[in-house]
Amino acid sequence: MPRTLQPGQSSRVLVVDPATGDVEVALESSSVLVEAPNWSPDGRWLVVNADGLLWRLPAEARGVDETALVPVPMGDVPEINNDHVIAPDQGSVFVSSRDGHLYEVPWDGVAPGGEARRVTREHPAGRNHKNYLHGVSPDGATLSVIVGALPEAVADPDDEEARAGWQTNVVLVSVADGAPTSVTADGHPDDGAEFSPDGRHAWFNSERASGGVAGHAQLFRARPDGGELVQVTDDELVNWFPHVSPDGSTLLWLGYPAGTLGHPEDHDVVLRTLPLGTDGLPTPGEQPRDVLRLLGGQGTINVPCWAPDSTRFACVDYPRG
Repeated sequence: MPRTLQPGQSSRVLVVDPATGDVEVALESSSVLVEAPNWSPDGRWLVVNADGLLWRLPAEARGVDETALVPVPMGDVPEINNDHVIAPDQGSVFVSSRDGHLYEVPWDGVAPGGEARRVTREHPAGRNHKNYLHGVSPDGATLSVIVGALPEAVADPDDEEARAGWQTNVVLVSVADGAPTSVTADGHPDDGAEFSPDGRHAWFNSERASGGVAGHAQLFRARPDGGELVQVTDDELVNWFPHVSPDGSTLLWLGYPAGTLGHPEDHDVVLRTLPLGTDGLPTPGEQPRDVLRLLGGQGTINVPCWAPDSTRFACVDYPRG
């Protein structure tokens, strides 16, 4: 079931200037839990999910409520989660459904009687094999995906105990025919895979350098073939969802407190940035900058969220009271 707000809680879509720390509230709702804003390539729209559906919000909206959300018809696509990205040509939106598959939906929505297109292929493991979308290549030809799989078949893969057994890896999926290509294929939990703006690297978070500390994710970069793996962060925070600005100058991510497992909701988290050099990596000696502390985590910046001019990003928080 889609996430819902707790009593006394609201969801707010925020527009943040990372240079100044200025924050503007684009939307605030005490009735609808909104998640994961994308910024459209033309700069006019924010795309979010709520109630298992896809919505658009004018990017320059300020102080509006849920009535400002414009539904994006998805035809027969099953209920979606908060993993969605916009095609570079803005002709379509790719979404992750709770059935474990990825779908392509026309930007203006599916006309009555029409259908969205499923991108991913059927897998012999069925429900024990799921795709979670996080990025699209600059040419629009490839999706960066986290593939979750259970090491052995179980009766109910959505069971709490079963979820703890998921193994996750970074996989690239062809938009044209759904063909998968592995970037990582090991026992280390990976997530949040996204392309660099030039398409030459994949960024993701992983526990592969945790030293056996469960949940201690850090940020990494690798070539699409898995080579040249570089660890980018190494600190006490649990770091998730790396997003490089469209101009390649700044890395944005979300930091959980030490000891956090996974990427849960309703935690005190911090959004951090770090300047990147001409090689696309942090300049030695540069330190992360804390831009914004908020109550959030899951749903805050799960997907690419920079404005196309790289001057702002969008995020969601979930204040109480």
